[in-house]
Amino acid sequence: MEPSLDVVGVGNSIVDVIAMVDEDFVKQHQLAKGSMTLISQERATALYAKMPPALEISGGSAANTVAGVASFGGTAAYLGKVRNDQLGEVYVHDLRTAGVGFDVPPAAQGPPTGRSLIQVTPDAERTMNTFLGMSMHLAPADIDADLVASAAITYCEGYLWDIALAKAAIRYAMQVAADAGRMVSLTLSDAYCVDRHRHEWLELISDKVDLLFANETEICALFETEDFDAAVQQGSAITKILALTRSAHGSVVVSGADRVEVPAVPVAQLVDATGAGDLYAAGFLFGLANGADLRRCAQLGSIAAAEIISHVGARPQTRLSSLLDRTAAKSIG
Repeated sequence: MEPSLDVVGVGNSIVDVIAMVDEDFVKQHQLAKGSMTLISQERATALYAKMPPALEISGGSAANTVAGVASFGGTAAYLGKVRNDQLGEVYVHDLRTAGVGFDVPPAAQGPPTGRSLIQVTPDAERTMNTFLGMSMHLAPADIDADLVASAAITYCEGYLWDIALAKAAIRYAMQVAADAGRMVSLTLSDAYCVDRHRHEWLELISDKVDLLFANETEICALFETEDFDAAVQQGSAITKILALTRSAHGSVVVSGADRVEVPAVPVAQLVDATGAGDLYAAGFLFGLANGADLRRCAQLGSIAAAEIISHVGARPQTRLSSLLDRTAAKSIG
């Protein structure tokens, strides 16, 4: 049966609280610059109180990606967990308004909806301190097997692997997708995640993952090497498609003996790198689900990443399908 959806994402449902800060703020509060750190509700409350005025918008890595797919004109759905509180209501509304199907019932009990306190320094680097809240309670029972089986690609967020219950949900979603003959994709999310889960992930990627997303730092961390080409060679040996971002140097995509290198799309000003990898994945997944070749998939990823880093926030402010209309590149669909 042909898929009725392009992509279903499985991830943390997080509200992003984004503030522009100087380097001293990061040092003063002993934040791990450029990484994602899990924090308690108490630490989140204390750090939030110290932050300058911030923008509060719905986020979460996989949710950003499926919102990007929808912005390209693709069909997408999301599986994540929120509480029936104000932030949870806003989160569901934002995703549905973006054109993403989101039908997991909000929880009536438990911790509040998760939030990520994001500090953006003048170099556009983002430092994330995340209270997972209700998102960590995503369980196999929340995975709609029929929904997963209906999607061409199931896209799973590496950040979820820190929670045993959510890890079980990912494994279940991957198995459902594989049993339905669909493609399974994973993003490594963060180098610190890689360090925590390297051995499990190497086994998982070899056994279950058809398409792996990572940036240069993450793929090198996975194989414990500083040699990017060596990491590429090892990564391509254990998954069908390897899509690697290299910031201003664009991206590298490898599938078997085929290697494609695509430059980054220039931007007038780099404002905020939050969500660049998420939106690169959105363009790539949209292209792949609609029959584009790997070069075109990477080009779509670069277009989406360029839009997202030109403003604050990890959701597109410009309809991504309109950016395709402005280019003379080959159309897909």
